[in-house]
Amino acid sequence: MPSHLFADRPAPQQPAHDAVDALIHRAHRLRGDVDAVRRDAVTDEENAQLRWQRALCELAVHHLDNLGAHLSQLRAGLPEQRSTGTAPDRRRAAAPPDASPPSRVGSAEWNLLTDEVSWSKELYEILGRPRESEPLSLDEMPSVLLPEDQPLLTSMVTGCLVDGRPMDGEFRIVRPDRRLRTVHMTGEPVLDAHGRTASMWAVLRDVSELRRGEEAVSRSQDSVRHEEHIERTEHRMAVELQEAVLPPWRGSLRLPRQGPGALDIAAHYLPSRSSGLIGGDWYDAMELPDGRTLLSVGDLAGHGIPATSAMAMLLGALRGMAVAGIEPGALMGHLNQLLESSIQPALGSALCCRFDPATGILSWSQAGHPAPLLFRDGTGRLLPPPDGVLLGAASEVAFEQDEVRLLPGDVLVLHTDGLTRRSDRGAGPEALLGLAPRFARARTAQECVRSVVEEFGGSERLDDACVLVARFGG
Repeated sequence: MPSHLFADRPAPQQPAHDAVDALIHRAHRLRGDVDAVRRDAVTDEENAQLRWQRALCELAVHHLDNLGAHLSQLRAGLPEQRSTGTAPDRRRAAAPPDASPPSRVGSAEWNLLTDEVSWSKELYEILGRPRESEPLSLDEMPSVLLPEDQPLLTSMVTGCLVDGRPMDGEFRIVRPDRRLRTVHMTGEPVLDAHGRTASMWAVLRDVSELRRGEEAVSRSQDSVRHEEHIERTEHRMAVELQEAVLPPWRGSLRLPRQGPGALDIAAHYLPSRSSGLIGGDWYDAMELPDGRTLLSVGDLAGHGIPATSAMAMLLGALRGMAVAGIEPGALMGHLNQLLESSIQPALGSALCCRFDPATGILSWSQAGHPAPLLFRDGTGRLLPPPDGVLLGAASEVAFEQDEVRLLPGDVLVLHTDGLTRRSDRGAGPEALLGLAPRFARARTAQECVRSVVEEFGGSERLDDACVLVARFGG
C-alpha cells in the first residue's frame, strides 16, 4: 500500500515570525525562572528528596534549552537543500517532539536508485566521524551500534523500506573515540510519482544528555522511595518495640493488689503532632517483692529505633534494680553509669518513685526531669525536686532523694516534658495545675488521665509524651 508521503507534495508555509518570536521569548523567560529555582535549590547529598528535586530542575532546564533551540530553527527556516528531487519530502520528515540544539541534530538521506548517501555536517559530529570520511550506507550503519541494539535499527529500516512504515526508535552508538552516545532516529520513505520507494530520509538526534537527566531523576526518585520504605519499616519496628516494653495493662491498675493503702494507677502515651516520631518516652508501675510500689516515667533523647531500644535497655535495668531493693537515688546513679558505658551514649531524663502503702511515704529521685505534681483538696503544687542532672550528662554525680507523705484522696501526676511543650504555649506545669478542680471531682485515676488527654491530646503538641496518675486511697 503506497505511503501517504509523495515527492510532488508542495512544501508547507513557514509560520509567522512574530508568533515564533513570541514563543521564543516565553521559552527563554520560563528557562530563566526554572534556572533560578535550580540555583536556589539546597544541595544536600544526604537528602534523597532534595536530590530528586534538583534532578527535576536540571531536566526541566535541559528540555527548555531544547525547546528554545528548536524554536530558533523554526524561525530561521530549513537549511539549504543538499540534493534535488526529494527536497519537499525531506521537509515533511517526522521530527521528535523535543528537539535538541542545532549542533546535536543531524539528517541523512539514502538514495536507493543511485546508492548515494548524504549526511548533514551535524550528523558527522554526532557520530564522531571526520567530515572527509564517506557517509555510512544503510548496511554499514548497524556497525556503529552496540551489538544488542543492532536488531532494532535493522527492523526499523526494513519496516520503512519494505512496508512504508515511519521510523521512530532509539539506540546507542559507539563513536571512534569510544564514547557512548544515545541517538533518537525518526524518518520516512520518500516515494516517487509512482508510489515506489526512491529513498529514505531520517533525522538523528543526540539525546544522551536528556536521557542522563531522566535517569538521574529516576534514580533519585527510587532513592526517595527506598528511604521512605526504610522510614516506614523503622517506624513499625519502633512502635512494636515500644508496645513490647511499655506495661501491658490498660485502664486502671491497683497496686499493691491486696491489702490497705493501695494506689489506683492509670497511664497514657500521647503521640506527637507527627505520628511518625516515636520517641524514647516511657511510663511504668509495678509491685515490688517487699509490697511497695514502683512508679517511673522517663524520656530518652532522639526518635526511632535508637531511642526505643535504649529506652528498653534503661527500663529493664530500672525494673531489675528496683526489684533488688535499690533506693531511688542510688538507682539513678546506676542508670547514669549504664548510659555512659553503653555503645551508643545517650541523654535522658527520668523520675523514679517508690511508695510504701504501710506508711504512705513516697520516696523519689529525679534526673533532669519535671517534678511530680501533687493535688490535694482541690489545689495542686509542684514537689520541690531533689538535685539530679540528666542521665548520661556527667560522670560520678550524686542523685539526691526526697520523701513526701501522701494522704487519702491525694492525686500524684508524673509526666514527661513533651506533655506541656506545645506550639501554642511555652513549656510549664501551669496548664496541668489548672486541672485541680477536675481532679478533685474525679473518682478514679482513669478519670484524671482522661482529663489530661482532653486538655493535652490535641495535634498541636510538638513531641510525644507520657502521663501517669496515681490516686491514693481510691
